[in-house]
Amino acid sequence: MHTPRRTLLTAAGAGIATLTLAACGGGTPGTANSENKGEPKRGGRLRAAFAGGGAAETLDPHLSNLFADAARAKALFDKLADYGSDMTPRPRLAERWEAAGPGLDRWTVTLREATFHDGKPVTAEDVLFSYRRIADPRKAFRAKASLEPVDLDASRATGPRTIEFRLKRPTAEFPNVLAAFGAYIVPKGTERFDRPVGSGPFRFVSFTPGRSARFRRNDAYWDGAPHLDELEVVVAGEESARVGALLGGQVDYAHELNPATARAHEGKGRIEIVRLRNSAMQGFAMKTDRAPFDDPRVREAFFLIADRQELVDGALSGAGEIGNDLFGKGYAHYAAGLPQRVQDLDRARHLLKAAGAEDLRVTLDTSPVAAGFTEAAGIFRDQAKKAGVTVEVRTGNKDSYWKDILDSGTLASYRSGAMPIESHISQRLLTGSTTNATHWRHKDFDDLYQRLQSTKDTAGRTALYERLQRRLHTEGGFLVWGFADWIVGTGRRVRGVARDAPANTLDWARFDTVWFA
Repeated sequence: MHTPRRTLLTAAGAGIATLTLAACGGGTPGTANSENKGEPKRGGRLRAAFAGGGAAETLDPHLSNLFADAARAKALFDKLADYGSDMTPRPRLAERWEAAGPGLDRWTVTLREATFHDGKPVTAEDVLFSYRRIADPRKAFRAKASLEPVDLDASRATGPRTIEFRLKRPTAEFPNVLAAFGAYIVPKGTERFDRPVGSGPFRFVSFTPGRSARFRRNDAYWDGAPHLDELEVVVAGEESARVGALLGGQVDYAHELNPATARAHEGKGRIEIVRLRNSAMQGFAMKTDRAPFDDPRVREAFFLIADRQELVDGALSGAGEIGNDLFGKGYAHYAAGLPQRVQDLDRARHLLKAAGAEDLRVTLDTSPVAAGFTEAAGIFRDQAKKAGVTVEVRTGNKDSYWKDILDSGTLASYRSGAMPIESHISQRLLTGSTTNATHWRHKDFDDLYQRLQSTKDTAGRTALYERLQRRLHTEGGFLVWGFADWIVGTGRRVRGVARDAPANTLDWARFDTVWFA
């Protein structure tokens, strides 16, 4: 029998209330954490509330799909690299990496000295096992697409802590592979995760799917032992349950708050609001291979119909900033020098007339699958009406929405979390990309991307990034109207929560650096 999400929350809430006084490091509110001042203190159990996935949850880090999964995986495991706030890879288990020769199709990775929770060293064989497990064609592991450039059959360990990766083609941005979402390293031979052994900052204590997971400090952690004695990740799927638990002192960290909640509590002294800027791209995806969006004049007209500030204010309640029809604002290689596109209804009408689409009617697919989707669809419908375009909003099933819009329809609400701009291009904008929601397929664009990956010189690659983005800005299929803040709440005694950390980056949900004042 399927248990309703709200019932699960009630059960989780009961557990929270029971454990607070005995074990919670937070407890009574103290001073605000906005500046993270003071020397870190050791001790306490931090309880972090996330939306969960119910009884089907797992601690297998290669199956991470939800934010709760990612937080648990980050506590227990490490990747070879992880992303900084600008989405460039930073070394983690990999001490260094370098291209092995001029061709950019062989890379040598040297591991740092680190151990798993059972005391065994992290070795090159563990890395190769983990990557081959992720790449198993019989499985649906999240990082599989990111590992596609690697020829794992030809890659080999050249020493206990060195790996030679052979690639299928030159890949200048190979370090992005090492930092890919879900590309965690597990001990060789691991297939069960009921009592997982990783190399991360916390050790496994217990796990009840759909309820909570408890972890204890790893004193031997290679990056320094956490300040906290324990971490507990609890499931509270409804935002109201997470906020209520935070206000009541039952949890110390509440993930994924909405803008209205942030406005209600920011600066009021009861809890601290942390805004993680540029965490999610918000936009619409136009199918560039079918009418009416197979005509670039129609796509440009839609770019000019959008009042981006109105969309940010209305759909995101102001918790974000406007976009410019490009992914990755604030990330490395973003083409910040391109002129900001603004609403121009006269020009939009002219383009539609030239394309023979003066009385255009289109269906906009949307769903409550993501915050702001249905609101943005309604706002854009009203904006389009001013340009003589009739937009009919169709609300789809949130459980199948992403699969449905990949090949169906012509216009759809779209959102993306943080990733390198290179990954966005390779996974969504090449002819063979498996998640190409705009059906952008151009051989010259593919060739330019491959040229970028074959260019060792950083300045040369930067110029090619600019060319690729200029093309997308002019005639691409993504109408990117905004970038949403990710909002978390913390108790007033919590310190060390990173503020310059979009979701999916190294410092997001990184609890080994958090402490209680």
